Amino acid sequence: MNEVVFHGAAREVTGSCHILRANGRTVLLDCGLFQGHRADVEAKNRALPVPIESIDAIVLSHAHIDHAGRLPFLVHEGFSKTIHATPATIDLSEAMLADAAHIQESDAVFLSRHHKTHADPLYVMRDAVRTTELMKGARYDEPFDVVPGVKVTFVDAGHILGSASVIIDITDGGSSRRLVFSGDIGRNGLPIIRDPVPPSGAHTVIMESTYGNRDHASVAGAKDELGRVVRETAARGGRVLIPAFAVGRTQEIVLALHELAEAGSIPHIPVFIDSPLATKATAVFDAHRELYDDTEEFVRTHKTGADALFKFPNVEYTQSVEESKSLNTKVGPMVIIAASGMAESGRILHHLANGAPDPRNTILVVGFMAEGTLGRKIVEKQPTIRVYGEDIQLRARVEVINGYSAHADRTELRAWIDAVRAQSPNLGAVWLVHGEPESQDEFAATLNAAGYRTNCPLPGATATL
Repeated sequence: MNEVVFHGAAREVTGSCHILRANGRTVLLDCGLFQGHRADVEAKNRALPVPIESIDAIVLSHAHIDHAGRLPFLVHEGFSKTIHATPATIDLSEAMLADAAHIQESDAVFLSRHHKTHADPLYVMRDAVRTTELMKGARYDEPFDVVPGVKVTFVDAGHILGSASVIIDITDGGSSRRLVFSGDIGRNGLPIIRDPVPPSGAHTVIMESTYGNRDHASVAGAKDELGRVVRETAARGGRVLIPAFAVGRTQEIVLALHELAEAGSIPHIPVFIDSPLATKATAVFDAHRELYDDTEEFVRTHKTGADALFKFPNVEYTQSVEESKSLNTKVGPMVIIAASGMAESGRILHHLANGAPDPRNTILVVGFMAEGTLGRKIVEKQPTIRVYGEDIQLRARVEVINGYSAHADRTELRAWIDAVRAQSPNLGAVWLVHGEPESQDEFAATLNAAGYRTNCPLPGATATL
């Protein structure tokens, strides 16, 4: 029997991992890190989805940590077979997994030193390096064999550079079935990234549902809102602090600031990209200009030249910890973009510790904040937030711009699955993953009312193919 068992991102957003069993083989679709409060996710991140020796291959949809971040843990536990991904995903993963390993090691040292208890990192740097050595690249629209009887084709998911929806053709006893795993579905009209491609011929679909119960502001409107926030904060003499994913979101915000600055729509204040990972990721973007969306005029006209999209007057990429800390002693308005995107770790923390109490400042949220994260607490405007173990007063203004989400919203998700159905006369079940229950349930109800057979699986649930 061919089946999929849902291990991660089932009734939640993070920890993407689905176990495909076909023709007696086991293939993992993603193996991402569960994110949230440490006490809630530690055990989940250390639980193997299946015994290591039973995994025959892994197919990775994209490089974000909630999809790729547990791969080094599998390697640490003995996995040594092939991980299939697009070339851009491999390049981004090299930087992102090394950064994740550094965080794991640093956190373990911090916990051991300050809590007087021994803490082992989930994995270490050599595991991250070995993980990317196991990765094998496959370009969009070029089918490849994963295990006997299982062929995969990547198509552009339009989410981040190199992101893919995964078409899985399973041949068993002369019959063939097509499983489509959406990965994270992007938005139409995003700068840099091409629009998502809805696969055809699906019998079963595993589909993300992060924003299944809400719509975003327009992409153009998001840029206008960004300009407004920068102008108003600069007029107060404050800082705009932006927690942003180093891959995708940072490049998108930098591009928008570039456009706004060139148009004279924001004042000439310093813009600091305070993330070594974002700097490395930006270099990967520059190395894969063949993936840019040339229908966007600003992208097309600024595509040539070294880092042309991501370099403009007043923008500076910091490297060392000393450079990062020195930003706290600078005076005057500025924009600081720093990881992590959900404000759970990284350099954004010391900027929040220093900047959150100042009412002149703005904390600008430009992406999804999972339940339990510091970023979610900021979105909720809790009067006190906890940073580095200390209570910090949240007096800075909090602004949220949903138009910068790299995830499709309710309307865009519906358009994607409708396009899949239009090209899939034998479409059966649609399994919703990567969404919190409220979002998933509302989207499932909408799809069921439109004639879809929709399921919202719990961890451990099985879909027969």
